[in-house]
Amino acid sequence: MVEDLVCLSHLRWDWVFQRPQHLMVRFARERRVFFVEEPEVGPLRLEVRRTPEGVHVVVPFVPSADDAGRGEALRLLVDQLLREHAVHAPVLWYYTPMALPWTRHIAASAVVYDCMDELSAFAGADDRLRPRERELLARADVVTTGGASLYEAKRHRHGNVHLFPSSVDVPHFAQARAPLPEPDDQRAIPRPRLGYFGVIDERMDLPLLAGLAAARPSWQIVMVGPVAKIEEAALPRAGNIHYLGRKPYAELPAYLAGWDVALLPFARNEATRFISPTKTPEYLAAGRPVVSTPIRDVVRPYGERGLVRVADDVDAFVAAVDASLAGRSSTEREAADAFLRGMSWDATWAGMRALVADARATVRAAA
Repeated sequence: MVEDLVCLSHLRWDWVFQRPQHLMVRFARERRVFFVEEPEVGPLRLEVRRTPEGVHVVVPFVPSADDAGRGEALRLLVDQLLREHAVHAPVLWYYTPMALPWTRHIAASAVVYDCMDELSAFAGADDRLRPRERELLARADVVTTGGASLYEAKRHRHGNVHLFPSSVDVPHFAQARAPLPEPDDQRAIPRPRLGYFGVIDERMDLPLLAGLAAARPSWQIVMVGPVAKIEEAALPRAGNIHYLGRKPYAELPAYLAGWDVALLPFARNEATRFISPTKTPEYLAAGRPVVSTPIRDVVRPYGERGLVRVADDVDAFVAAVDASLAGRSSTEREAADAFLRGMSWDATWAGMRALVADARATVRAAA
């Protein structure tokens, strides 16, 4: 029997298609998956819908955002979910420790903590994240991390920690290597285009973007993605910076196909100390040259292998983009493609699936 999987996530299913979505879609091919989002405020209820890939997306609604009674209301709702869908001893898969108070009572066949971000370092982080993560690490049967920096930070805090860097769907992004119809909102933007896709939040180096736009007014900077946790008014504005908003995952190759250079313009702060951007291999799979600030998990391995140019200020970024616009050698492209051949979400999922099976066997043997 393959156990159902209940995933507790701080990310919305429809927000940005990334690590949780890639993994849960694959788990849903063999078992029922319930992707439980953080609660919304509204009359007490559950909303459950099934995605085309077979994942059950669950949104709990509670009457108030205040703590008083909130945990008990959420516990009642999750019990209702398990009862109505006949879920028994599921695999509990956590992305956020904040879900512990209303799920710790569930008898699980295995508990997994897939740590993809250091959430306590993000802007507006809840003070309770650190103690709740300590509890989750004590309860988890297996811990996985989405990058090498996170692995180094967590590996001494649990006896069963494994590194699973975020991977890439190469065929999906390789579509950008061939001419694709230009999206309507990008078609009129002149070339050369420097592009970024992803969430635009406190991790962005906004002064760098402003400096880059001012240094080369003929370069067009295309920013694709939702704005979160920062005010729109804080975004640098210039005639050559274009904010196109969030786009579906299926449409990203069409945007990439029209870019001359792909950017990773991340600030260096507490929020980026442990990040391992999934978009790095996605850009490379699209055949785009990449310029990044010196984020640790980009420098190692991508910068050290010469797959990505790394620059730490406006002048260095301008020089790196100039070099990228001059073209990539066949040797550079072949090196990137060879590196990507060792990466796939299918392989990442298979490795994590095996760890879940091992954890389940250990739990069963100890019962």
